[in-house]
Amino acid sequence: MTRNPFTGAEAVAVGVEVDHVFKEFDGGQDVLRNVSLRVEPGEIFVIMGPSGSGKSVLLRQIAGLDTPTSGRVLVDGLDPALEETRAKVRLALVFQAGALFNSLSVYDNLALYPREHRLGNEAAIRAKVTHALKILSVEDAAEKFPSELSGGMKKRVAIARALVMEPQLLLYDEPTSELDPVMSATITEIIATLKNEYSVTSVVVTHDRELALTIGNRIAILMDGEILLIATPDELRASKDPRITDFLNPVIDIQHPRFKKLETQATT
Repeated sequence: MTRNPFTGAEAVAVGVEVDHVFKEFDGGQDVLRNVSLRVEPGEIFVIMGPSGSGKSVLLRQIAGLDTPTSGRVLVDGLDPALEETRAKVRLALVFQAGALFNSLSVYDNLALYPREHRLGNEAAIRAKVTHALKILSVEDAAEKFPSELSGGMKKRVAIARALVMEPQLLLYDEPTSELDPVMSATITEIIATLKNEYSVTSVVVTHDRELALTIGNRIAILMDGEILLIATPDELRASKDPRITDFLNPVIDIQHPRFKKLETQATT
């Protein structure tokens, strides 16, 4: 049994269901087309695909920041867009750019949520924030401002801020983007550790093949708004679908560059 790192209470992960979701933007642009998937409680579920495939749009549906044109999304059986769901299910989103407030110190960025929601007195909030900073090994940055942090440090602080919310579901949008290989590996290890030690269900949107194949329990490949495959890392490696193999292991051909092929297709 795993326990909440802040309260000591038993940690209860939640599942996610995406049921025949379509998302259309103004002008009739279909971004998601009949997307269905299920995330089991406590697993790391990775969503991969080319840029513009709808990954971040799908993550916003799961976070309740946007609603489907049709179909439904359920978190622990509840609509994540409803206020009553947010009162029952603890959900946190780690944004791609961190979304830290530049005018606040690292400490105050983490303390903002519990302060606004009156989750304890200042002493209790300090204990919670300090613990979250220690979990991510960024306690030395508490009094710094976001502009003073490296890209990797900002990512870790953003994850620490999410932990202060004591999430049952943790959503990551491109957590290793713009990081060097060593820091990407560090963030990958953090995601796996939080899942294993604190029973957090994790949904990760990423282009990072190493992250996906190393820690993903299952991986969904999303292309042109549709799910091509949901598979374990081993099943994904064994896929013979040329669209998937080319995405995971693109061949660089200097003599016949792919952008030339795209230009030819666009003019025919």
